[in-house]
Amino acid sequence: MKFWQKLGEIDRRIIYTIILLAVVIPILLKITMPIRISDTVKNAYNSLDRLPAGSIVMISIDYDASSEPELQPMLIAVLRHCFKKDIKIIMLGHWALGLPLGEIALNKVATEYNKVYGEDYVNLGYRPGYSALIVGLGREIRDFFSTDYRGVPIDSFPFMRRVRNYNQISLLVGLEAGATGDAWVQFAGARFGQKMFLGATGVSAPDLYPYLQAGQITGLIAGLQGAAEYETLIKESGTGTLGMPTQSVVHGLIIIFIILGNLSYFVLRKKKQ
Repeated sequence: MKFWQKLGEIDRRIIYTIILLAVVIPILLKITMPIRISDTVKNAYNSLDRLPAGSIVMISIDYDASSEPELQPMLIAVLRHCFKKDIKIIMLGHWALGLPLGEIALNKVATEYNKVYGEDYVNLGYRPGYSALIVGLGREIRDFFSTDYRGVPIDSFPFMRRVRNYNQISLLVGLEAGATGDAWVQFAGARFGQKMFLGATGVSAPDLYPYLQAGQITGLIAGLQGAAEYETLIKESGTGTLGMPTQSVVHGLIIIFIILGNLSYFVLRKKKQ
């Protein structure tokens, strides 16, 4: 009985220390694990992989630093996929605080593939009022983005001169930490027929599955697991793949702690009775 009593009264700092070690050790040792590819991520990958060189993909940064650990690996993986296939990228965002994250990823991956700003990719930046903006892009992109985020006219960039609206966008990729993904589907998809797939945090992804089942999006990248799957498909390991062993170990420990805590509670309660 003393064992169960001590287990129920264990100092929380010990639990925090165990969790800390479970997070740090796999990362320091760079432990990897097999990644099973889901159909939802495979379909998202295929919808981009089928595009010919020179196609234009629009990427929307709809998250900020709080969701960076899950969504930034997706962004980097999608950027690498695009640049490998010589696909042009237009980046914008509906979360102002997320745009620096998009710029960091763009600069990082563009350097890896020797891509040139204005020739291979542009960053349009942020405009408020995402519903009106999404609808407006279906008419004329210059009504909202006459310049890029630096204030340079977009018509000064060669590939942007032929982009007027969604008709010239081969694929839209929305990376979502909130409800903006719904607006992309409801306005850009339903009204203008824009083809798209979405990436979302683990907690947001379940709300997007109805769109997937209805065929309104071609695929869905869900949480850190989805990011790791996409990295596996493009054969480029990143923080998604690196984070999976840590996530798996921590989840396993939490389950063990819950089981032991409940066992301690019921054993001690039975003794009192």
